[in-house]
Amino acid sequence: MLTNTYQNVLYIGFTNNIRRRVYEHKRKLVYGFTSKYNCTKLVWYEQFSDVNLAIAREKQLKTWERSWKNNLIEKFNPEWNDLAANWFLKGNK
Repeated sequence: MLTNTYQNVLYIGFTNNIRRRVYEHKRKLVYGFTSKYNCTKLVWYEQFSDVNLAIAREKQLKTWERSWKNNLIEKFNPEWNDLAANWFLKGNK
């Protein structure tokens, strides 16, 4: 899940390469929801070995009430820190 600076928008998406996809969102390389609403802060993610389970989870989360999503984030990331903040610093691979 990505959010903006004010945490008033959430984006849920699926990818097979989270580092690449977060990089694209942070750099606004593809026009869409995240670039329009400045969603560049990764606050939650899950990993799956089965693509079908990942897609099903994405669809499930998209149906959730906002408060449920907030609770999920806050359970493991109570400060809503950017989990990818250091991913793209020089020397990090």
